[in-house]
Amino acid sequence: MQNANTWFEIPVRDLAAAQRFYEALLGRPMRGTEDVGGENMAVFAHEKPGAGGCLVHRDGHRAVQGGTLVYLDSAPSVQAALDRAQAAGGRVVAPRTLIAPGIGYFAHVADVDGNVVGLHAAD
Repeated sequence: MQNANTWFEIPVRDLAAAQRFYEALLGRPMRGTEDVGGENMAVFAHEKPGAGGCLVHRDGHRAVQGGTLVYLDSAPSVQAALDRAQAAGGRVVAPRTLIAPGIGYFAHVADVDGNVVGLHAAD
């Protein structure tokens, strides 16, 4: 079985500030900063090839509301991730909400650049 996604990028203006935010949000370090094809990226830790993503520095970046929404694994707790996001300068866009029993909870948060990302965990 193949994954529906293979890679995602979240464009940011200040890579170091965004990396600090996402490491605080998820409560775990990223793989670090890499220069890939002339673009500086901070790669999210991931185990499976073809199911990862990164933050990428892009000049002129402007967050767009209502676009594609990427969900990040915030296990073991969506609420704990929301609390960390707010402490790191993020803003809660949608609070922790039950999807359905057995599926878990989701929430949406705006990062330091204004990008909105989803959080999911079984809680």
